[in-house]
Amino acid sequence: MDKKYEGLKLSNQVCFPLYAASRAVIKRYTPYLKELDLTYTQYIAMMVFWEEKKLTVKDLGKKLFLDSGTLTPVLKSLETKGYVTRQRSKEDERVLEVEITPKGEDLKEKAVKVPQSMASCIAMTPEEAGTLYGLLYKLLDSIEE
Repeated sequence: MDKKYEGLKLSNQVCFPLYAASRAVIKRYTPYLKELDLTYTQYIAMMVFWEEKKLTVKDLGKKLFLDSGTLTPVLKSLETKGYVTRQRSKEDERVLEVEITPKGEDLKEKAVKVPQSMASCIAMTPEEAGTLYGLLYKLLDSIEE
């Protein structure tokens, strides 16, 4: 192949193994999340709510690197399931606040095994996982809009 096109080789792309690994990891989550009746995006949103309890859609989007167009159906579904409530801020009607419910808190007990189950599926040492974690956040920070 002409050197001019080296950059177009799939084997020279950092983005491809990142994309493929992301898909593979999310696929591994699926059976565990199915037991909780959650999609991966719903699961990561619930992880934030288990930690933060209440926040705005904007703040949730920042934490998950997702826009409100993506979050709206996720939050509607979580609300339908009884895990969160959504309401307009009393201070500013434009702001939508989301809060975990007791039922959402209870789901945490069922979900506690998911990270352990996933760790057993991935052949990495804790040190390798820590290095990867750090590099991925470095990447996210460098390309954040």
